[in-house]
Amino acid sequence: MNHQRSRRDAHEVGDGLAASLRRVDGAQERGEIRRDAPEGWLRCADLLEDPERFENWRKLLHDWLLTEHGEAPERTTASYVMSWYLHVPAYVGALLLHHERRVPSLKPAELAFELGDDRPHPVGMAVLGDGFHCLPTDPGSARPEATVVRDEHALAAVLRANYVAHAAKFVRTYAPGSRLGRRMLWAAATDALDNSLWWAGKQGGTAEAEGAGVADAALVLDARFPPLTSASTLRMETGPDGHREWARRRESCCFSYLLPEETECAECPRTCYR
Repeated sequence: MNHQRSRRDAHEVGDGLAASLRRVDGAQERGEIRRDAPEGWLRCADLLEDPERFENWRKLLHDWLLTEHGEAPERTTASYVMSWYLHVPAYVGALLLHHERRVPSLKPAELAFELGDDRPHPVGMAVLGDGFHCLPTDPGSARPEATVVRDEHALAAVLRANYVAHAAKFVRTYAPGSRLGRRMLWAAATDALDNSLWWAGKQGGTAEAEGAGVADAALVLDARFPPLTSASTLRMETGPDGHREWARRRESCCFSYLLPEETECAECPRTCYR
């Protein structure tokens, strides 16, 4: 998708947040804009207001892991749900920044997601509000729901602040029941944002699109912004076959190695030089 689309083309499809979602819908994952959560979906605010809903989610994952692996370690289920939840605000923000140079509201009351039937992870996401931040050159900048910022650095700061505010509410809610430390939770929040910015570009299918995603990650996470645990860790590496490709060092552990016949991930912070 061309970030430099013309004003005429933008107005032909509409220039509010709903139009943004239509333009990116199907490019990566199903996106919707609604005023309420679709039937059967989970609203982020409902989970954060009722931690028992996270426990129910972990039970679904526990049963799935038992079926697939014969075991379901508590730390693994807690870590998977942690990463999957954080992926929702991170990916929504990253996708719209990458394709539209817009940042939607990431408030828990304005995001919802759907769990898959075969595996209890998010397979669809919905934006429940209209507001967004954009650049002065955006065709929708005069709309009442738009907040204009001066440049891309300011837009990146809005995305980072919106995401951190959402993640902070998650950390406060999830930490007691998950038995995961705050450092681990913020490391996972950092991974989710850095990885989502990268993947929003990589899923474009070309080296140029992936490079644009890497550039977005460098823009949003150009330094460490506490409580996030690091700047973007993306870097170019040369594999055993001599092929150069982008890779990133994880900040958090998924605890997949606790499953039968599994080992640590290649970028696991338990084993990588930091």
